[in-house]
Amino acid sequence: MTKLEQAIQREVAALPEARRANVLAYVRFLKLGLDADDAEIEKRYDKAVKSIRARAKKLNITPEDIDAEIRAVREERCDNKEKCL
Repeated sequence: MTKLEQAIQREVAALPEARRANVLAYVRFLKLGLDADDAEIEKRYDKAVKSIRARAKKLNITPEDIDAEIRAVREERCDNKEKCL
């Protein structure tokens, strides 16, 4: 095991159990993109969008609702002197 691997192991071991699960999820997320080609990335994107749209439909969230939420967040950012879009 390399020194880097040992350091990672020590850091992870010092985390609470719930946070360790987050580390594992993040490592798996990182691995997803290592060998993905453009077609695979596009396929994953399309699948995610389809899932999101189905969930929005199930929850009766309209495109207008989404636009209104985006506008509200942007206005709040501007009011708080954050970057305005």
